[in-house]
Amino acid sequence: MNHAEWWSRAQKVIPGGVNSPVRAFKSVGCDPVFIHRADGPTVFDTQGKAYIDFVGSWGPMILGHNNPQVRSAVGQAAERGMSFGANTQAEVEFAEKLVQAVPSLEQVRLVNSGTEATLSAVRLARAVTGRDLLIKFKGNYHGHSDSFLIAAGSGALTHGVPSSPGVPQGTAACTLLADYNKLFSVEELFNNYPGQIAAVIVEPVAGNMGCVPPLPGFLEGLRALCTQAGALLIFDEVMTGFRLALGGAQERFCIDPDLTTLGKVIGGGLPLAAYGGKHQYMQQLSPAGPVYQAGTLSGNPLATAAGLAVLQEIQKPDFYERLEDLSEIWEAGLAKIFKDRGLSVSINRVGAMLTVFFKEGGVATFDEALQSDTDLYAKWFRAALKEGVYMAPSQFEASFISILHTEEILTEACRRLGRALDSLN
Repeated sequence: MNHAEWWSRAQKVIPGGVNSPVRAFKSVGCDPVFIHRADGPTVFDTQGKAYIDFVGSWGPMILGHNNPQVRSAVGQAAERGMSFGANTQAEVEFAEKLVQAVPSLEQVRLVNSGTEATLSAVRLARAVTGRDLLIKFKGNYHGHSDSFLIAAGSGALTHGVPSSPGVPQGTAACTLLADYNKLFSVEELFNNYPGQIAAVIVEPVAGNMGCVPPLPGFLEGLRALCTQAGALLIFDEVMTGFRLALGGAQERFCIDPDLTTLGKVIGGGLPLAAYGGKHQYMQQLSPAGPVYQAGTLSGNPLATAAGLAVLQEIQKPDFYERLEDLSEIWEAGLAKIFKDRGLSVSINRVGAMLTVFFKEGGVATFDEALQSDTDLYAKWFRAALKEGVYMAPSQFEASFISILHTEEILTEACRRLGRALDSLN
C-alpha cells in the first residue's frame, strides 16, 4: 500500500492518525510518510524509498539507526525475558554509568519517558522546598504533563493559563512563564513571588522552538537566582543529555543544576528516561523518603540493555570530537547552499543539534523564532522529501545527525537540499 492508503487506515483507528502530533506533518502541509525500516543515517519508507535522515527518532539515534551492538544487546536481553517487575543487575550498572558521566548526578531514578522524568522531578522539587510555584520558559517543552501545558496569560510575568483542554486552571495557576534568554523576566518573577517558587525548569539548549543556545550568562544567572531564592534548578536534558557532550549541556556550559532529567540518547531508541540529582534530594523519594513515584516497566531489561550498549559506544575515545567535526561540516554545508542562492536565513547549532530558521538577523528568543517564515520552511521540507532528505517536519524543531553521517553523506544531503531550494523558484 502507498502512504495515502496507510494514512487513511491510520485516521480511522488512531486519533488524528498519529500517536504523537508532530508526526501528522500538519505544519509542513503534506501527508506523513510511513517508515518501514532504518539503517545507519538512512530511513526507508513502506514503498522502499530511502531518505537521508536528520530526525534520528527526534534525537536518540546518535549512533545511527539499527546499531549492531545495541541490537545485539537487546536481543540477548530478550532471550532472558521481556520484563520482570523486579530488580536487575543491568539497571544498577546503568545507573552507575549515568552517575559517573553526568557531573551533577549523585543518584538517579529510571523511568520510561521524558514526560515521566520531568513531572517526577518537579514533584520532588515541590516536596523538597515545600513550595508550589514553578517557573518554565515560553518555547521550552518538557512533555505533556499538566504543569507544562501552559500558555502565557496577560504577559510573561503572570500566572499561566491552560493551553490544552483537560488542564485544570488550578494546576496552570502554579506555573509561571518567563522568556528564554531574558534573565530579567526570571528575576521579576522571583521578586514578585518571594519564598513561593519551588523550581525553575529549563532546556539548557532549547530544542523545541528550534535549536536556540543560551546567551552568555543566562544559565549562570539562573543558577545564581535559584541559589539565592532557595529554589531548585532543573535542567531538562532529555534532548541535550549525551548529545552535546558525554555529560550533556551541564558539562558543556559548566553549570551544576540541582536536578536533571534525561531521555532519548540513553535509551538507544527504546522507552527509557531518568531523573536524578543531589543525594539529599533524591533520598526524599519513596521508599527512602515520602515522595511517591513508581513504574511497572521502570528499568525494563530490554531498555537498560540498549542504554548500556549506547553508553559503551559513545564513551569510546574521540567520539564527541568526531561528532563535533561532522556537525561543523553539516552547518557549513547548509550555510553555503543558502549563501550561494542569495538567501538569508539564521542557522543555530550547538553540537549535533541544528535548526535552519527562515528568518534574517538571528534567533535567540521564542518571539524571534516565531518570526520565521513557516510557509517557506514547509515548501522546502516538501521539496527536500522529494529529493530523499528527511528533515524535521516543523520549523520549530531541532534536527540531528549521528556519528554515521559521514562527510560524503552530509555533502550529498546538502546537494539535494540545494536542489530542493532551486525547485521553489
